[in-house]
Amino acid sequence: MADALLVVAGLVVGGGLAWTLARGHYRAHALGEREALAGRQAAAEALGDDLRKQLTQRELELSDLRQSLDLERQLRAQADARSEATRENLEEQKRLLADSREQLREAFADLSARALETAKADFLQLAGQKVDTQLAARQTTMDGLVSSLRQDLERYEQHLREIETKREHAYASLKQQVEHLSTSSSELQREAGNLVTALRGSQVRGRWGEITLRRVVELAGLTEYCDYVEQVTTDTETGRLRPDMVVHLPNGREVIVDAKAPADGYLDAMAATTERDRREALRRHAQQVRQHMNALAAKAYQEEFAKSADFVVMFISGESFAAAAAHADSGLIEDGMAKKIVVATPTTLYALLRATYYGWQQQQLAENAEKVRRLGQELYERVRVMIGHLEDVGDKLGKATSAYNKAVGSLESRVLPTARRFRDLGVGTTADIPPLEPIDEQPRALDAPEVPRQLDVPAEGT
Repeated sequence: MADALLVVAGLVVGGGLAWTLARGHYRAHALGEREALAGRQAAAEALGDDLRKQLTQRELELSDLRQSLDLERQLRAQADARSEATRENLEEQKRLLADSREQLREAFADLSARALETAKADFLQLAGQKVDTQLAARQTTMDGLVSSLRQDLERYEQHLREIETKREHAYASLKQQVEHLSTSSSELQREAGNLVTALRGSQVRGRWGEITLRRVVELAGLTEYCDYVEQVTTDTETGRLRPDMVVHLPNGREVIVDAKAPADGYLDAMAATTERDRREALRRHAQQVRQHMNALAAKAYQEEFAKSADFVVMFISGESFAAAAAHADSGLIEDGMAKKIVVATPTTLYALLRATYYGWQQQQLAENAEKVRRLGQELYERVRVMIGHLEDVGDKLGKATSAYNKAVGSLESRVLPTARRFRDLGVGTTADIPPLEPIDEQPRALDAPEVPRQLDVPAEGT
């Protein structure tokens, strides 16, 4: 009997230990799973910054959760299997210990089943709550991200629509501008062709050069009636010379300007369709300019115009004309200087004429200064003469004052005493004769150095 009790007690203790161990095992497992779920939740929240990765990770995490649930089911099945094995062992022992052991087995089995069911229910409830909470949080996060993405996409689509609208307007405007540019280009080409055709005529080209020359002169400030004349002619033994312009310098000298430089070669170069024809036309243009320069040097304007400077200005009416000739003939400018022919474009001629304008200005200032000097000298002389007259007036006023004082003294000492005796004798009126006061002030003397007796005016011209 004692052995049976010991066996029963051992079974009870063993069953309690088994139940305690099983409960501790399930609690530890539940806590481990809770920590694992918390770690996965933190990982899921950390992956919220990347929408594409989060969408992919959501499916992966759901798959992991399913695997975890399957694992838990497997563990539960294993626990059930172990419990079943234990129960079978107990049943085998109970068969050896008779009815008491059967009752103990049944009680232990019932207790174990209840403990297992309680632990399983707690675990399933806790796991379900964690999963639901995690899924709800992830769903909320996903909804927020999807909403933000939807708003971004809507703004992007709106921006694209605005860009497309602006692009259509810009394209329409660009198309209109291109059409206008094409029309303008055609008109410009037609006008350029007309201009080239007109400039090929020597009369039109000469007139254009004269107009350009006149415009440069006007910009430089030289006036037609004062500082330059046009189309001056002079007869020589070899014929008549007619420069396009003669610019008068302040010192009486003159500068001869010729504006008949050719431009046919340059116009041919601009109309050329191949590079070879263009180079050939530019070479011909430089040759024509050099020939005109040589002919201009042979006319010897410096010798025929007595006041002419020792050089002649060959005016080329276009900057590009001169640049093309100088590029094709690198020695053109130096050779011209050696022959006392200065090649001038509108820019360089403007600088030359502007310097002439400043020279005229300085001469005018010098002439005005001389006029001012003469006027000052004349005014000074007139002031000197006027001061002399004022001094004469002062002297005469002083003499008049002295004579007045003498007359007053004579009146008071000799005339009035006798006149008053008539009043005392009852002859005449009884009114008193008013007294006369002498004048004590004298005219102010002129102390200025311009008084004639003190003035030493230098003779004019000294």
